[in-house]
Amino acid sequence: MLFRSTPGIRTISELAEFMQVPATKIVKSVLYFADEKPVLVLIRGDKQVNEVKLKNYLSVDELRIMTDGEEENLTGALPGGVGPINATFVDTIVADETIAKLTNFVVGANKTGFQIKNVNLDRDFSVAEFTDIALVNEGELDPIDHEPLQFTRGIEIGHIFKLGTRYSESMKANFLDENGKEKPVIMGSYGIGVSRLLSAIVEQNHSERGIFWPASIAPFKLHIVQMKMNDETQTKLAQEIYAKYQGKFEVLYDDRNERAGVKFADADLVGAPVRVIIGKKSSEGIVEVKEPRTGESSELDLTQLDEFITKEIG
Repeated sequence: MLFRSTPGIRTISELAEFMQVPATKIVKSVLYFADEKPVLVLIRGDKQVNEVKLKNYLSVDELRIMTDGEEENLTGALPGGVGPINATFVDTIVADETIAKLTNFVVGANKTGFQIKNVNLDRDFSVAEFTDIALVNEGELDPIDHEPLQFTRGIEIGHIFKLGTRYSESMKANFLDENGKEKPVIMGSYGIGVSRLLSAIVEQNHSERGIFWPASIAPFKLHIVQMKMNDETQTKLAQEIYAKYQGKFEVLYDDRNERAGVKFADADLVGAPVRVIIGKKSSEGIVEVKEPRTGESSELDLTQLDEFITKEIG
């Protein structure tokens, strides 16, 4: 059944209200250029196309959505009026799996401002294959644990791009196949951003006071903080501990003539996994150990300190 929509309709929700159907009963037709070839993408009205999924499914180097003008030149209709029935203007139709079981739905009529109602697959048009090309919505159940999905911000720390032969052809980067014929190398780009990786680590390992680095990547694994620089006993003990461990891993010895509060604040910013504080009990061979991650402190003698350090940072 053919319907003419009003010119003011701009969104799926407005169209759904006008057609008196839910958005889940509307199939959107979205046109793309995939390696400069037109492709018609069909997806349920309440969904959006995940262009990464679509590009991977098509195995193309370039993918871009058509402009309104390009869409009109190809189909004779503006966006909203394009549909899959008699879609002879494309060779490829990609349908999201959300429409595989739909019945009596709405599609564009391939005429600006017109829709067709009560459309059904296989009777009105056919799709060879369905695939997952939809962006997920927050609150939907994930396919593994069936728990509601939550959206959070993330950091891209690595990527893989399939470059194909676009650059190898221009650079004449060829190889000889088994028949001795020259062919362009299929290229890929693989990378990990070190600065992004560090940002992600800090984001997951910090407090309002500063960073607490995991021992495996900490710039300094052991931070020795001496409370009074004019105390010879403290100095002797601090230097003994420093000399013992500096050959094993990175050790930072704060021997500045600063107030304890300044040293502690800076130690929080440095974020070494283990902090050894040389204080008033140094004459007894006892030091204070603090773990920045938990904020817990304990007093240890030198034997216990060695066991603790071995356990925490190797």
